[in-house]
Amino acid sequence: LQKEVLLMRVLYTYLALTRRESACYTFAMQPQLQSVTWEAPEHYYVEKKNDWYWALGILTVTAAFASIFLGNPLLGILIIIAGAITALLSSRVPNIIPFAVTTRGIRINDTLYPYGTLESYCIDTENSYASVLLIKSERMFMPLIVVPLPEEYIEEVESIIETRLPQEHLEEPFAQKMLEF
Repeated sequence: LQKEVLLMRVLYTYLALTRRESACYTFAMQPQLQSVTWEAPEHYYVEKKNDWYWALGILTVTAAFASIFLGNPLLGILIIIAGAITALLSSRVPNIIPFAVTTRGIRINDTLYPYGTLESYCIDTENSYASVLLIKSERMFMPLIVVPLPEEYIEEVESIIETRLPQEHLEEPFAQKMLEF
């Protein structure tokens, strides 16, 4: 009799664990969406023409000479380095990386951002090139996370996030918009 009771408890525990891992049910026994996964380029890419590089070079050299002329050669060197890095990074084609919104947090590539470290979110569908998910973070060096979001996943992503984070009007930073054009 004790073996049967022990066997029933083990079986009940096993069934409870497997049921919990396979689906999440509300009190009305309707399954909830647990994650949405998609792949997208890490940023919107626009192929730059030669004119863009000439304009960047002219602006960089002009700003560097102005800072040297005004007695700040270190700033001039930093401006030239920043211009060169901008030219190199703008010519690079973005990688395709996986994104996921789960019940634990938001995963970008191999990094998970738990909801406890996030403050609010906004889904911006009025961008000129694509919809984006904007997430305000508590991090000092990355206060706003911008995630490209395909149109077909907007409702599913919002259904997962809306119970975990407050919605707030957020805008994509001006510097990021400028780098995309």
